Amino acid sequence: MKPARSQKTFSQPYSWQQLKSAEWAFDSIQTRLDEWCPKLFGYHMLKLGGLSCELETSNCNIKHQIHLDITNSRHTVIADAFDLPFIEKSIDTALVCHQLDYCSDPHRLLREVDRIIIDDGYIILTGFNALSILGFARILPWRKNNLPWSGRMFTPYRIKDWLGVLNYEIIDSDCYGLFPSRKASSPLNTWLEHSLGRCASSFGSAYFIVARKRTCPLRPIKPHWKSKRSLTPASVSFNNNVADKSMFDEK
Repeated sequence: MKPARSQKTFSQPYSWQQLKSAEWAFDSIQTRLDEWCPKLFGYHMLKLGGLSCELETSNCNIKHQIHLDITNSRHTVIADAFDLPFIEKSIDTALVCHQLDYCSDPHRLLREVDRIIIDDGYIILTGFNALSILGFARILPWRKNNLPWSGRMFTPYRIKDWLGVLNYEIIDSDCYGLFPSRKASSPLNTWLEHSLGRCASSFGSAYFIVARKRTCPLRPIKPHWKSKRSLTPASVSFNNNVADKSMFDEK
């Protein structure tokens, strides 16, 4: 297994139009995001990266949404993803769409996002699966320098392991798109994926992970009640009195 950190600088996409099968990738994430947005609550939501900025989240209960990117025209904040301009524990939900695939240090990026998320806050991660038809296509010499294959792809199991180290609970995980294409929703592709069942789910081209931050207090909580002090008889003084009385009886 290759280390997560790399010395190479990756060209990060800032728009869905730069990716192959962009319509399929966008629609698949948007469908899952539409299901989760009504379940999210809070005051502030961060959409990190140009791909996240272009996703629609108007049905979310979190009305203050921050679009952070450098190149995408929909940004509201321009900043480096490794140095987010927010105080600790100030963001309720962070949408990180395909940022780990084109990051030279994904561990650092996750730690920085974790720093600004409140306790019990949510992080939504999407990316391409390395163990998929899309991932295996990277070995083709005419594709390895083009998007999306020019980035780094990780398995969803590895992403979950990183989140576990940061004390995140996996709420939802979906690996989908066994045959990614513009016609991925065709009846034939749908029938094949349903026929293969769970065997196909591990080899899906993309993953969608929702995790919740779980922070345990470092100081143990002591009970409010106190145990009663046990009373011990004053046996020493009693024995002395008995001894003195026996001395007088002898006399």
